[in-house]
Amino acid sequence: MLKRRSDFQRVYRTGRSWANRYFVLYVFKTDCLDGKVGFAAGKKLGCAVVRNRVKRLLRESYRKNQAMIRPGLALLLVGRKGMVDVKCDVVEKSFVSLGRKAGIFIDSASPDRKKEK
Repeated sequence: MLKRRSDFQRVYRTGRSWANRYFVLYVFKTDCLDGKVGFAAGKKLGCAVVRNRVKRLLRESYRKNQAMIRPGLALLLVGRKGMVDVKCDVVEKSFVSLGRKAGIFIDSASPDRKKEK
């Protein structure tokens, strides 16, 4: 997991970003931060309880799909205001669709299809 401020800043500055109404996904191709992921929720989202819930939703969405993510990537997931009132399954579907756009999954097949087989 990304913990240090310098690692977060490196992914922010040099990574590519994709966004939807629920969160922003930053992708940084690297060897030194291989397989690391960070989660962020700014103070504009609300109080600490709300920000922690947003980060929990992001972590759970990542956890369910982490087996399908290509190696050699560092990810940063930043919550947006739209995520405050949604359920976990909505966030997970959003993560999968945004991940496909960003090309972070091993193949073009959906992670949902892999689970069904």
